[in-house]
Amino acid sequence: MRSESQMYNLILETAKNDVRVKAVYMNGSRTNENVPKDMFQDYDIVYVVEETGSFIENKDWIRVFGDILYMQYPDENPNYPNDRKNSYGYLMQFTDGNRMDLTLQSVDYALQHIKEDKLCKILLDKEKILPEIELSTDRHRWVKKPAKEQYLAACNEFWWCTNNIAKGLWRREIPYVQDMTNDCVRPQLITMLNWKAGILTDWSVSTGKSSKYLYRWLSEEEWQILLSTYFDGDVDHAWAAVFRMCGLFENTARFVGEKLGWEYNENEGKAARSFLERVHQLSQNG
Repeated sequence: MRSESQMYNLILETAKNDVRVKAVYMNGSRTNENVPKDMFQDYDIVYVVEETGSFIENKDWIRVFGDILYMQYPDENPNYPNDRKNSYGYLMQFTDGNRMDLTLQSVDYALQHIKEDKLCKILLDKEKILPEIELSTDRHRWVKKPAKEQYLAACNEFWWCTNNIAKGLWRREIPYVQDMTNDCVRPQLITMLNWKAGILTDWSVSTGKSSKYLYRWLSEEEWQILLSTYFDGDVDHAWAAVFRMCGLFENTARFVGEKLGWEYNENEGKAARSFLERVHQLSQNG
C-alpha cells in the first residue's frame, strides 16, 4: 500500500501539472485530529477547477492516481440529482488498498461551499483564490444538548414503536422487525446514548458517523449490551435483543432526565414493556 506521503505527493503533483486545476483542499476523517488514524481512511480530495466538462469527457485521466480495482461515478446515477457543471465526483478503490473520493468543483461553487464543512484543510492554492478558513474542527458535529420536548419525544417514539416490533415478532416477519428496530427504535436509543456522552463531556464531543465512537463514553457493560441488541434472523434472538434494548434505553433515559432536570415517564415505559411481554408470551404459546 502506498504511504500517506506518497498519496499526498501524487495528488498535489497531479494538480500542479494540470493548468485546469486552480486549488486543492481536503475534508473528511484525515482532517479530524479526533479520529483514530488507520490505513483504511479515505482521501477526501477536492480539485477546484476552471471547468468540469473536459475532465468528465475524458474519464481516463484519473488513471494517473493508480490501478483502480473498482469505482463509482455518483453523479452518473440517474436516481440522484446532480450539478455536473459545478461538481463531479470519482470514488476510487485502488488495488493497493488506498481509496480516494475525488470531487471536481468549479471556482464559483467552491467559493460558495468551502466554509460549510468545518473539517476542511487547504492543500494547494495556485492563485490564492480560496478564502482563509479556520483550523479544521469537528465542533459542528458535537452532540447537542436537547430541549425537554426533544427528550420526551425520543422516549415516546422509542416505546411507541416497540409495539410494531412486538406484532412483527409474533407474526415472525423478520424483515419488517429489522426495519422497525433499525429505522425507528434504535435511532432513539442511539440518540439517548449520545446525550449521555454529551452530559459526561459537557457537550464537547462528536461520537462519529453512525455514533461509532460511543464506546469511548459508555461503560464496558453498556457497550456490550448495545452490541448485543444487533440480532440475526432468529425470532428468539430478536426477542432477547429487544428486551436488552429496552433495559439499556430505560436506564439511559433515567440518567439523562435526572442530569438535565426532567422527569422520565416511568408509566409509559412500563406500559410498553408490559405489552411486549404479553405478546412475547403469545408468541411462545403459539
